[in-house]
Amino acid sequence: MKVQYLSDTLTAPASRPAPPVSDADLLDAYSQAVTSTVRQAGPAVVHIQARSAKRAGGGTGSGFLITPDGYVMTNSHVVHGTDEVWTQTPDGRESPAEIIGDDPDTDLAVLRINQPDLHHLHFADSGKIAVGQIAVAIGNPLGLDNTVTAGIVSALGRTFPARTGRLIDNVLQTDAALNPGNSGGPLLDTRGRVIGVNTAVIPAAQGISFAIGSKTAEFVASWLIKEGRIRRGYIGVAGQDVPIHERVARFHNLRQRSGILVHTIEKDSAAAEAGLEVNDILIWLDHEELRSIHELHRLLVLREPNRRSRLTVLRKHQIVHLWITPRERR
Repeated sequence: MKVQYLSDTLTAPASRPAPPVSDADLLDAYSQAVTSTVRQAGPAVVHIQARSAKRAGGGTGSGFLITPDGYVMTNSHVVHGTDEVWTQTPDGRESPAEIIGDDPDTDLAVLRINQPDLHHLHFADSGKIAVGQIAVAIGNPLGLDNTVTAGIVSALGRTFPARTGRLIDNVLQTDAALNPGNSGGPLLDTRGRVIGVNTAVIPAAQGISFAIGSKTAEFVASWLIKEGRIRRGYIGVAGQDVPIHERVARFHNLRQRSGILVHTIEKDSAAAEAGLEVNDILIWLDHEELRSIHELHRLLVLREPNRRSRLTVLRKHQIVHLWITPRERR
């Protein structure tokens, strides 16, 4: 009996090339991403009006709800030193706002309003933010409510001076257009999560705007809600997160693969007195790993200022131990 196998009679269908994606399809996908973000996040963005006897006519800005019971995040410079703050939700409800906490060193503040049925936003994991991803800004520039602009994340790990003179670390750069009044509004990913708090533009430049990263914002908000202020130690450096070369990490038996590269050191600061140098990479404070600037800030908030600590750094691939006494930031 002759046996006929299926492979004798059937041939695999020829693979068909994927149809080309047109420019119109790409634009539609981009448009849908932005409109979906606005639909998800827009109801949580509020218009802030601040009045002060020292400011003729007061100031205006933006904010966004971070809890369902009325906590609102905004910029410190929008509400700092004001006598009265009012908010308006996108559905037109106006209410006075209480300033719960204000941290000029990170240019962040938390307000609270008393309104029912409030939509709120969630923070994204800033460690997963990538250069080139879509960034959507919602705010109230020049008093124009619920204005949306979109662009991309242009750069990560920038530093930007707060009005106190302290450098804010791990700032996001975006080309989403921002104008006066956008301050305090959210910078969002396409899932409607907050990747940053819009804070500043360079007036003479085009397409260069800055937002305080979500990890910093979430950390500061939690402490302002808890205690109304942040009592932080301060060492007087500015820097950025950097990877530690695999070979160097293995040679020194380091578990971590990142640290903090020192860019600048303030004169007469705790860091200067300890002997820290530009281009040192901070890796430990006492026995705690410093894998990121956020970790350093967290430790300086959690521990008591004026406590002498051992700071360990990589200096030209060598381990160096320094003694440092963080001061309380006032």
